[in-house]
Amino acid sequence: MLKRKGNRPSAEVNSGSMADIAFLLLIFFLVTTTIASDKGLPVQLPPKKELEQDVKIKERNIFNILVNSNDMLLVEENIMDISELKEAAKRFITNNGQDEESSESPDKAIISFKTDRGTSYEMYIKVRDQLKLAYAELRAEKLGVSVAKYNEIKKNRKEPENKEQYDEAKEAYPEMISDAEPSDVGGN
Repeated sequence: MLKRKGNRPSAEVNSGSMADIAFLLLIFFLVTTTIASDKGLPVQLPPKKELEQDVKIKERNIFNILVNSNDMLLVEENIMDISELKEAAKRFITNNGQDEESSESPDKAIISFKTDRGTSYEMYIKVRDQLKLAYAELRAEKLGVSVAKYNEIKKNRKEPENKEQYDEAKEAYPEMISDAEPSDVGGN
């Protein structure tokens, strides 16, 4: 029989406090980790009005925009590149009855935006951004300021000096964008 050198017990790691350490690490990571939450798009809904029974809108006052599942843009039944959308929307809004196929006035111009269920979020946001930019440029032009200055006025619209300018621009070019329910029709 072999005899061991000395009768030393083998070294063991004390695991009695391991559960406490794991618990403290878990708490640390839960406290320090931030959870990203989707906030969605900041879209201001119109104020609730009493339902009118028969609302008639002339077809010429509606600017139709369709985006299919392939992210192709169809504006007023014509294929259009996204880079041309802002100027087309501005022409429609500011027509003032000159063209028989376009809006009668800015306060009657309605932009109808419809997507397909397969439309990408990126394309949806690009179209919305172009439409918002069209209105921002028109309103800035009305006030005789740059778009950056208009955005500053809009951001600080609660202040009395900005409220009047913002209201004037908003009244001249009311933003009427209708998001239609997406359709299931795919296609080209």
